Amino acid sequence: MTATEIEAAHVVAPPKLNGPVTLREYDPRWPEVFEREAARMRECLGHVDHHIEHVGSTSVPDLPAKPVIDILLTVSDPGDEASYVPALERPGFTLVIREPDWYEHRVLRKYDLDPSVESANLHVLPEDCEEAVRMLRFRDWLRTDSGDRELYADAKRSLSRQSWEYMQNYADAKSRVVTEILERAMAGENGRRAV
Repeated sequence: MTATEIEAAHVVAPPKLNGPVTLREYDPRWPEVFEREAARMRECLGHVDHHIEHVGSTSVPDLPAKPVIDILLTVSDPGDEASYVPALERPGFTLVIREPDWYEHRVLRKYDLDPSVESANLHVLPEDCEEAVRMLRFRDWLRTDSGDRELYADAKRSLSRQSWEYMQNYADAKSRVVTEILERAMAGENGRRAV
């Protein structure tokens, strides 16, 4: 994404990184933080059909990650912000990204969850959308395929040392290796590399 696209998607001014990305080795507290936040979200979203998953690098044991918990929330219509955003504001989430042209994607962010993390990014997507399926398949593949998990870890470590204007630039730079791994993940067992 260009700087203009990043700024256009943000409801508030996007924070600039202007430096390297901080990665930490896997912390077993991360799934606990997710479970605690997911329980709070479920209480607030009792009136909405939804599904909550822990995604991203903090959901994969033995994978280094930014200390940010990525959460996937699927609902029938992410564009209907009134049905879920006010409920999620109660436990401290704030809407920060709105991408109506990309699966109606929304991102809410929360800070001060736990000493082991800096924040949480809550990705809201429609039920059964291609991107949600992709996120879950990537997570599940990395949990079981040690070769691709190490390949991804090496790419993350290498890219994290570079200087990035926005965190999105770092995420975009991982696209090549993510696409390569996802092709194997989507193919399933037939696409497995010899390790």
